Amino acid sequence: MFTCPLDEHSYLKLLDIQDSEALYELTDQSRDHLRTWLPWVDHTRSEEDTNVFIRSSLKKFADNNGLDAGIWHKGRIAGVIGFHFINWLNRSTSIGYWLGKDFQGLGLMTKATKAMVDYAINNLNLNRVEIRAAVENHKSRAIPERLGFQNEGTLRQCEWLYDHYVDHVVYSMLKEDWSPINQHS
Repeated sequence: MFTCPLDEHSYLKLLDIQDSEALYELTDQSRDHLRTWLPWVDHTRSEEDTNVFIRSSLKKFADNNGLDAGIWHKGRIAGVIGFHFINWLNRSTSIGYWLGKDFQGLGLMTKATKAMVDYAINNLNLNRVEIRAAVENHKSRAIPERLGFQNEGTLRQCEWLYDHYVDHVVYSMLKEDWSPINQHS
């Protein structure tokens, strides 16, 4: 099972079925906060919906095609980070993440993203890690910028978010650019 310490109070752990209730409660408590940037929030209406997500995540992990980890802080689930998929042919992946509203500003997402990039490059031997964030989602964009990702440009109207399209900024980190010297934060 995948686990990764982040600091003395926080760690990443592969999501499993036992996390369904806590993850659903976090989602429900942060619904308005999350809905601003995440299109799946309105479709997560029950613990069973969260259970379905976790089962699909476990299948993705078993198929060696991705990884979704809970971000745990002081014994509570704080959010989720994961590889959407793994393109083994091109040795690349993309990372998605979110935090519950009460866990913002603690540095958790920067630590979690750094750990996931390190795992992708050093454990999975991937060459490219991508992060996309809505142009106006400054908190989400700050993560790859803080970690030294390259801004590759903007994808226009690439995501439908409830009632409007949003543009995304695409960031990338290449294996050759990921070293202890340039890892920030």
